[in-house]
Amino acid sequence: MNEPKVGPNRPVFVLFGSSIVQLSYYFDGWGAALTGFYARKADIFVRGYGGWTSRNALQVLSKVFPQNDKIQPSLVILYFGGNDSTDPDIPNSPGVPIDEYVKNMEQIICHIKGLSQTTRLIMLTAPAVNEKQIIECYGSNLGRTNERGRIYSEAGIKLAQKLGLKYIDFWSALQEPSDWMDTVFWDGLHLTKEGSAIVFDKITKEIKGAEWEPTLDWDKMPEEFDGNQPHGLYHEKMMECINRMMGIPDSRQVKSE
Repeated sequence: MNEPKVGPNRPVFVLFGSSIVQLSYYFDGWGAALTGFYARKADIFVRGYGGWTSRNALQVLSKVFPQNDKIQPSLVILYFGGNDSTDPDIPNSPGVPIDEYVKNMEQIICHIKGLSQTTRLIMLTAPAVNEKQIIECYGSNLGRTNERGRIYSEAGIKLAQKLGLKYIDFWSALQEPSDWMDTVFWDGLHLTKEGSAIVFDKITKEIKGAEWEPTLDWDKMPEEFDGNQPHGLYHEKMMECINRMMGIPDSRQVKSE
């Protein structure tokens, strides 16, 4: 990461992945939610590339994460696997064989973890999909099935466990709501507000439960220029409304003082 042009320097979070990352600011997405949540505490950088696989990511890894930069990310949220899991038999399939996928992801993870002693990483596994909804939206399932997603997700989990890496079982997480097939996707692949809320919740819980030093837990991070903001009734009411709309518990609310 190049040195910021605007100070003071804050911890840098990087969201690196395919379209689930690129679109994470759409429809009240999880990237937008993280940016709002960590306002005045961390800067969020989005490096999302629709249609990409772990193979594509590996090819540009040193450009996205140069090893010799003065400022390195404090946290990377890594997601590849959906496109990798595409059926290789469909025309122009982006699918990556599962053994290669695991090998690619291990190389990516090791590179990121080697950026600095304080660079942390959370991996999202391959996600669930709604095949019926994909067909309705695109005319075919595009080679994506929930079963192939499960297989790649399980491979990702095994890799994360082998490397002692924090991970989110994305495939299982999206299927937790009883009505998940009707609520978490807008096209069978990409996330609605409800789907993004699941990702946001899982990420913040992983961060909160981590014993990292320095901490990246929102509750414990200092707020930039704390005490130098307005204290008028209007501002207080505005922050109350934001917290209520975001559904942030009292103990974790964005404060105005």
